[in-house]
Formats: sequence, C-alpha cells, structure tokens
Amino acid sequence: MADSDVFLAWVRSSLYEAELALHNGDAGPRRAIWSLNEPVSILGAWRNVFGQRELDVLFTNLEAQFSNCTSYRFELLASDVQGSIAYTAGLEHISTSVDGEPRSYVLRATQIYRHEDGEWRVAHRHADTVTQ
Repeated sequence: MADSDVFLAWVRSSLYEAELALHNGDAGPRRAIWSLNEPVSILGAWRNVFGQRELDVLFTNLEAQFSNCTSYRFELLASDVQGSIAYTAGLEHISTSVDGEPRSYVLRATQIYRHEDGEWRVAHRHADTVTQ
C-alpha cells in the first residue's frame, strides 16, 4: 500500500472518529491524534491557539460546548503526503448541539500532519465557517 493510501485510510478512520467524538462532547480521541511535539497550532472558526497548553484548554472548552452530534461528514477536496508531512483540505459538514442548541454548519478545514513514532499526528488546523 502506498504512503498516501495508508494516510488516507487513517484520515477516514482515526481522524474521522476523533472529530465525530469531539462533536459528541468527547475530546479524548482528538487529543490522542494530535502531536505532542511543538509547534502545534489552530487558526479556528471560533478561536486561535498556539502550543500544547492553549491546545488543551481549547479541547476542554470544545468538549463542554458540543453534544448530540447527529451528522459529521468530511468531504476531502485535496491531500498529499511527502515523506513525514501530509495535508488535507476539505469541507466538514456538521450537525451537532452547541451549548445545548442544535446547529448545522459547514467548515472549510485545512490540516497539516506529521508522521511521528510510526503514527500520523495533527500539527496544525485552520478552519473557518463557509457562508452562503
């Protein structure tokens, strides 16, 4: 199996499952796939963070805000793997509750990954809301 096939299988399984869990109020799987090495960063739809400490605070806050995800779909638009670095760009179609209120929205998301200790890890995320 080519490197890109292994990476995309991981995106469709571990990454997908982590994002679904987050939108159901469980940030544990998302924490598990993020790099433990610096630098890590998020330029997010709701908040920007830099470094492990800020990342942990954000995941804790998101975990408290999200619940009852009824739908999460990642529409992959582009990806590439070059050695130990990879990226994805796509649209996240989400229906979940935010602070107890049902919401549906689409995020335009680009992520950068590093291959560390035999596993893919997220190192950077940029996401913003797609508006009509």
